Amino acid sequence: LYRYIQIFMKINELIEVLDKKLKKNFKISSLIIEDKSFLHAKHKSFKEGKFHIKLILISDELKLLKSIDANKKIFAVLEEEMNNYIHSLQIKIN
Repeated sequence: LYRYIQIFMKINELIEVLDKKLKKNFKISSLIIEDKSFLHAKHKSFKEGKFHIKLILISDELKLLKSIDANKKIFAVLEEEMNNYIHSLQIKIN
């Protein structure tokens, strides 16, 4: 149980960091951050402490860009988190 709580706290902290960074760097009218790690828990490549995250955001600024360019900008802002805490990042821009 303690291990679960420790992981749970880490994901909450990560979500808070992602929220702050994305809202600081982009004009976003809505942002949903989902932890999808449970879907991959039995995969060989699954590593505890490395999360599968899904971002669903509404941003006129990012929507104007080609999808690949918007994704590159998001990945650049979240570079530290990608290198240390995120195994997979799924992005949906509306």
